[in-house]
Amino acid sequence: MSTSPNTPSFTGLSVRPAGQARSAWLREPLLHFLVLGALLFAADHVLVGRSDDPRSIVVGAAVDAEAKQVFTAARGREPNAEELKALRQVWLDNEVLYREGLALQVDRGDTAIRERVIFKALSVVDANTKLPAVDDKVLRDWFEKNRAKYDEPARFDFQEAALSGDNSEAAARAFVTELNAGTPGDAKAGLRVFKGRPHGNIVQSYGAEFAQALEALPPGEWRALPTREGWRAMRLEAISPAKPANFETLRGVLLPDWTDATMAEQRSAAVRALTQKYKVKYEASKP
Repeated sequence: MSTSPNTPSFTGLSVRPAGQARSAWLREPLLHFLVLGALLFAADHVLVGRSDDPRSIVVGAAVDAEAKQVFTAARGREPNAEELKALRQVWLDNEVLYREGLALQVDRGDTAIRERVIFKALSVVDANTKLPAVDDKVLRDWFEKNRAKYDEPARFDFQEAALSGDNSEAAARAFVTELNAGTPGDAKAGLRVFKGRPHGNIVQSYGAEFAQALEALPPGEWRALPTREGWRAMRLEAISPAKPANFETLRGVLLPDWTDATMAEQRSAAVRALTQKYKVKYEASKP
């Protein structure tokens, strides 16, 4: 799909499955750049980001509206303030790259295909980006700062029984009493069994307070806990403890990961430096 030069563009956005931690994708440096299979937000009927001053960029309400629409389609909810800020930055980075590409005349033959112009401008940035020297100390320091990507988190096995019709606290507590007396979990409710769920996944599905309460339950005992959909009977089955990652074991993986992350950070820094050439104005988002 092609877009007009005046189209809101979030090229480079990759939306992860809802089961992963909510903010993980916000910390991904490559979020800001063109990748294969990227989602492209098209709104050909809306003009954004243009003004009589070629050095002025307006991040308008149309950008927010398009970001919210596609994010909601992918995640089932609207982006929060942090996520919307990140999406605006994606658009701004790409708008700067697009304008720099036009200034470098890399748009020859591609005047109607915005993403190609952005890609060509980014290639120019890449050509001037060089990796710093890396040794064991640099790699170890980077590993420690990014250990959360490699450590195996604690995982939880648990069951959830939801009564049909009555999801009140009283009904859930009465049902829990029956379950602990030997009544099968699927006798009067829909039974769901979860295996190996990490903390972040439970938070994503149920919320932080629920995750904390569930993980503190005595294993093997049914308890009534409140969820976003009402009260549920929950039973923690088992906990697999966290396992710290080993640097030596991961050495072969860490160097290419460090290379990708460092190059992406330098690209981001280079694009932000280009942004200083422009006067950026943010318009209030429509409710």
